[in-house]
Amino acid sequence: MTILLTTLNARYAHASLGLRYLLANMGDLQPQTLLHEFVIGARSTDIVEKILGYRTPGETFIVGFGVYIWNVVEITQVVAVLKRVAPDVVIVLGGPEVSHETNDQEIVRLADYVITGWGDVSFPELCGQILHGPQPLMKIHAGKQPPMNEITLPYQLYSDQDIRHRTLYVEASRGCPFKCEFCLSALDKTAWPFDIDAFLVEMESLYQRGARLFKFVDRTFNLNIKTSLKIMQFFLDKLAAAPHDPVFAHFEVVPDHLPDALKEGIQQFPDGTLQFEIGIQSFNPDVQSLISRKQNNDKAAENIRWLCEHSHAHLHVDLIAGLPGETIESFAAGFNKLVGLGPHEIQFGILKRLRGTPLIRHTEAFQLTFDPLPPYTILANKDIRFADMQRLVRFARYWDMVANSGRFAHTLPVMLGEHPFERFMAFSDWIYVNTDATHRIALDRLANLVGKWLHAEQKMSAESVATLLASDYAGQAQHKQGGEKTVTQEKTPKTLPQRQARHLAA
Repeated sequence: MTILLTTLNARYAHASLGLRYLLANMGDLQPQTLLHEFVIGARSTDIVEKILGYRTPGETFIVGFGVYIWNVVEITQVVAVLKRVAPDVVIVLGGPEVSHETNDQEIVRLADYVITGWGDVSFPELCGQILHGPQPLMKIHAGKQPPMNEITLPYQLYSDQDIRHRTLYVEASRGCPFKCEFCLSALDKTAWPFDIDAFLVEMESLYQRGARLFKFVDRTFNLNIKTSLKIMQFFLDKLAAAPHDPVFAHFEVVPDHLPDALKEGIQQFPDGTLQFEIGIQSFNPDVQSLISRKQNNDKAAENIRWLCEHSHAHLHVDLIAGLPGETIESFAAGFNKLVGLGPHEIQFGILKRLRGTPLIRHTEAFQLTFDPLPPYTILANKDIRFADMQRLVRFARYWDMVANSGRFAHTLPVMLGEHPFERFMAFSDWIYVNTDATHRIALDRLANLVGKWLHAEQKMSAESVATLLASDYAGQAQHKQGGEKTVTQEKTPKTLPQRQARHLAA
């Protein structure tokens, strides 16, 4: 008998924390449990062939899939093919995409069993029943949430190959005390911490094995400052002991909670070793109230500005377009405010309707219209018509290409001027008219388009434009020649799979 844990990750560099949690907690079934991760884009028949390569003829074969908003379409295809060619294979689904509105989904119809919510304890229990009896009577099983100290930590299951070539996802806590209605964490009652000392022992083991890049998926890293300081001190000690071989840590932080003790710790991190993801989402108080988001905007802005001016932390700050009650004008005001604060990257997201989130309660009042297919992106609402929402989608794409890429550091401020949103929207509209493309624009062509827009639309002299773009090109060439070591945080899907590590994960 064999149990296979699998999923389709967004890219190879994303190692699944959730699957490793399941494997670590399989108990007596662990020796017969295997893990194989695939990547989106592979042919479903090729994936099925590899899955069936683990099956021993005549024995029970269980396959557990981690299902997420970005892989549900492809996993549905894989499950459909698998059931056609090997109907005796027992398929168990888990993950946030199948944990809510479960009975409406084709993938659930195809599968044998589904575990909703936490899978650490429930998945091995279900496998034991399938293998040894009594046979489960129900198709849908609500996952049990065990005490945190009863969950075996999975970090020893990161292989040496993972440590060398992949992002290592870790978590000191699960859950979130906040109730932002667009987020699945709105369904959590609170945040649950792991034992910090046991967790740091695991981090020490990873470090000794060569791990240097740690991405924390805690929803609120700075909720418990005492714990935050312990974790930061762990990394500061490593930096002090081996400054020539630095570690890099990524945390998601609450923007309006940055006490002096935490600031003192942050200031000790040298350049290139610390990154914060900060969720602002909206600066509009009326919108924040509608979606149950509690945030002190003045304090959040003050803290972002402080981080930019007094620390070496690299800041990714999130905004979401399409929230109920948010007009283009109010979003633009928030965007301009955020640009003025000076974060290194602004992650411009478009609202998505994650299954199970309370956001759906606003559908009628705000005429929320979502794409029926994953990732369920908003198409229009009462305040933003479809055509304008498409313009925002293109703005987000071009913003990633030009602003977040870091390739136009000298040119971008000139492009944005005193009205960043309005100026960049004008550029976005212009480049789309002139290219009819939002993807696969080569860098040389993009630079030429930027220059053409500045010259033709903003009336800059050709000489000034050439000098400006040359300064960015020279900076990139110098950076490449210098062979400087930098860490670029890969953009992960905004459903954030590893944050939901209690599920069968991707």
